[in-house]
Amino acid sequence: MDKMLLMIVFGALAMASLVQDVTAQTAHMVGDNMGWIIPNGASAYTDWAAGKTFRVGDTLVFNFRTNNHDVQRVQKTSFDECNSQNAIGSPIMTGPANVTLDTAGDHYYICTFGTHCRNGQKLAITVSSSTGTPGANPPTSSAAGPSGSFPGGSAPPPPSSSTTVFASFMLSISAIALAIFV
Repeated sequence: MDKMLLMIVFGALAMASLVQDVTAQTAHMVGDNMGWIIPNGASAYTDWAAGKTFRVGDTLVFNFRTNNHDVQRVQKTSFDECNSQNAIGSPIMTGPANVTLDTAGDHYYICTFGTHCRNGQKLAITVSSSTGTPGANPPTSSAAGPSGSFPGGSAPPPPSSSTTVFASFMLSISAIALAIFV
């Protein structure tokens, strides 16, 4: 009987661990160490996004200084023309800004300050609805701190989901059960 209970506890522990690994989301630091600024080249954010996998539930972290930049999601025509006439939602004026990817498809972001967009401060990504392995690149710790400072600031916490919380709960319960019955 004890061996059977032990096998059940270890099975629950293994399942909780697998569920947590499969459902974890990724926080993508836009531009990595560069942050969300006017880049040195027009393709900087295109190059940054290349090779990364973005999924529904992931978070984009736009690392910028408040009053110097903003983030506005727009439709493709506005992205191409660098205007906010076809804005989706309101601009995010306070940095750093966390944007949760809540729909699959193409997403377009620009900075609406002056000529920032025309000078390359814009990002186009494709978001997948598939679940499974989190995004290709793990988050970096180059996010701005609350004061808006750049590299060296503290990173915002990664996003959480109810499934991840449930998996952590199951992991804890399994460990307690193991301690009680063994």
